[in-house]
Amino acid sequence: MAVLYIAEFERPRNQWVNVANAPPIAEQTVAIGGSSTACTNAFNAKTAMVRVEVDAICSIAFGASPTATTSNMRMNAGDCEYFSVMPNHKIAVITNT
Repeated sequence: MAVLYIAEFERPRNQWVNVANAPPIAEQTVAIGGSSTACTNAFNAKTAMVRVEVDAICSIAFGASPTATTSNMRMNAGDCEYFSVMPNHKIAVITNT
């Protein structure tokens, strides 16, 4: 099963250095499949940044109630990216080619 890994972080303590504060304040995973699936839990109220790692080619979307399509932002298998996000939002994922 392909998986999207999500780690949530508060705003960096040092605004001059773009790094995440460890440990994450929350972590969760989402199975990557042929239909859009959003993370079960909305991002924490303190979440300002997420680290997203995927082990399959997929597309992702962010929002209050996101639906991912293959036209959304594409990630390659093995990609790991950081995104600035809104608290209480979610990420959705769908397989892509």
